Amino acid sequence: MVLSNISDIYDLDNESLKNEILFVKKELFELRLKKATRQDFKPHSFKHNRRRLAQLLMVEYQRNLKSILSE
Repeated sequence: MVLSNISDIYDLDNESLKNEILFVKKELFELRLKKATRQDFKPHSFKHNRRRLAQLLMVEYQRNLKSILSE
């Protein structure tokens, strides 16, 4: 799994951005659940998903801020 590029995130529309945020949050939850129940998981997935979530949330915040300032 390769770390994601933020340029891919800027291409998403608002609806798919929200869906992607929910998907990554769900993945992180499932990883924490696997860790707690001592199931097999890939530890590097935490880093990848947290980074992806941070990028998604940053783009969402920038878009919200831009829409507020343009009013």
